[in-house]
Amino acid sequence: MTRPAPAPATAARTYDYGADDIARMLPHRPPMLMLDRAYDVVPGVSGHGVKCVSAGDPCLAGHYPGHPIMPGVLLVEAMAQLVAVVYVADAVEAPGPAHDGDPAASVGYLGSIREMKFSRLVVPGDRLVLEARLGPRLGALRQVTVRASVDRETAAAGTLVVTSGRTARPPAGRPSGGAL
Repeated sequence: MTRPAPAPATAARTYDYGADDIARMLPHRPPMLMLDRAYDVVPGVSGHGVKCVSAGDPCLAGHYPGHPIMPGVLLVEAMAQLVAVVYVADAVEAPGPAHDGDPAASVGYLGSIREMKFSRLVVPGDRLVLEARLGPRLGALRQVTVRASVDRETAAAGTLVVTSGRTARPPAGRPSGGAL
């Protein structure tokens, strides 16, 4: 006896965002805006992004003169900004009435960096491909798996914990994490 093949699962709708879209979605501005493009974004779930590293990037002028390398902290920032796009896309692309207000206002904060490993230098001329997949929620926090690669070679990978909005406040006397 043969069984019918299972019906294919419906694929989640994906979205692509250019530099202008990203500038509307994030509160960051140059030189701290680290994403040139986001693609295959499944709102609230996952996405990919691109950062084209240029010799003209301000951070490279002093890191290091004569041997420019993108700082690891900025690799993490680029991945965190992709996470923010995935979050904001969930609100912007939601069915129903148009999103009211400034979507960038819903971007949360980076709570922690866990198990981040850097395995390749990123230098001018590299096309940095970013990946983010949102994991489980823990109250107002969410764990996210991230990866940055150049030519399919991992440059950095690890886990971030982010807030789901700007309502979370650090305990008195303690500084907060950076904005996504």
